[in-house]
Amino acid sequence: MILHVDMDAFFASVEQRDNPSLRGKPVVVGGLSKRSVVSTASYEARKFDIHSAMPMFMAFEKCPDLIVIPVNKQKYSLVSKKIMEIFHQFSPVVEPVSIDEAYIDVTGCERILGSHKEIAWSIKQKIKKELELTCSLGAAPLRFLAKIASDMNKPDGITIIEKNQAKEFALAVDIQRIPGVGKVAMKQMNLLGIRKLGDINNFSHNILLNKFGKFGNKLFEFVNCLDNSSIGKNEKRKSISSESTLDKDTAEMETIKKHILAHSGIVGKELRKQKLFAANIFIKLKFNDFSQITKQKQLKIPVSSSMDIFNHALLLAKNSKISKKVRLIGVGASSLSGKKIPIQIDMFEPVEEKSNKWEKIDKTIDAISDKFGNNIVNKAIFY
Repeated sequence: MILHVDMDAFFASVEQRDNPSLRGKPVVVGGLSKRSVVSTASYEARKFDIHSAMPMFMAFEKCPDLIVIPVNKQKYSLVSKKIMEIFHQFSPVVEPVSIDEAYIDVTGCERILGSHKEIAWSIKQKIKKELELTCSLGAAPLRFLAKIASDMNKPDGITIIEKNQAKEFALAVDIQRIPGVGKVAMKQMNLLGIRKLGDINNFSHNILLNKFGKFGNKLFEFVNCLDNSSIGKNEKRKSISSESTLDKDTAEMETIKKHILAHSGIVGKELRKQKLFAANIFIKLKFNDFSQITKQKQLKIPVSSSMDIFNHALLLAKNSKISKKVRLIGVGASSLSGKKIPIQIDMFEPVEEKSNKWEKIDKTIDAISDKFGNNIVNKAIFY
């Protein structure tokens, strides 16, 4: 049996726990500017139809008495670490999938800790007692069903799908609940008349592949209750990115440059923390008319230096010939690997030594930041 545990309105719940005066009130965690977006909404705020990623100005329109708390990543990370430690007390096979959710394989743990039902309730009670937080939990013989189950009785709920119930349950699940079915896939589902997962049986494997590509394989597996994904082995990270909405729309390159530098620093630090190198750098620009562009560059030599990322991202921005005011700027890195292996490098092209020097400087700055806090040392734009 596999458990999927999802913390309830995690960031907001932590803030309400630490400040009792916030309990029972509509609270969101996010940027303080009305141009920011909601990171997490408490369940009291959700009654006003406020949700994650909603623009803050829209959230205030729905609830003028909304209380906004700034994001405290360090605090949430510490609480998350304690949550994961609790999970490991019940099984050695735990796979965190984000800061506030994880899969736990409890197969074989029953002899020591009791049935999967007892383990599920024990986890919930321990989190509530030790951390004063609630979670929603799903238990099922298949990973994707556990994920669906945890979302069925939020907040503070529990849903158990036994092995003999799995097939019947899966066939009756609304298709939009299936992990991986987003807006694009739903358009195709509507065209094909697929409302429940069981409707997938009306189509051959080849048609599914033709209509949905690789995801067609997943749909075929799901409807037949086949799920070979193992727990505990996280998929390799595909990308690392950082973005923010500006307080004021701008077309000034100097302002854009400052934001690119800041985001490049965040992306670079995360790459070095994960001991990864990126062979692809990309930027995301959203304009004041809400149109957006993404530009990317494939590198011959993978990088982890924040300055390298900044230089490539800045060049992408300059080549974009920005003619409209920008409201959101993002920088990202993809094609990640654990080694700095040159990709199709030209044997006659000189390799920049500056990259290695910046990597050493970045590692020194990382160590200082870890010890004394972020923003103790910052890079200046000197050209």
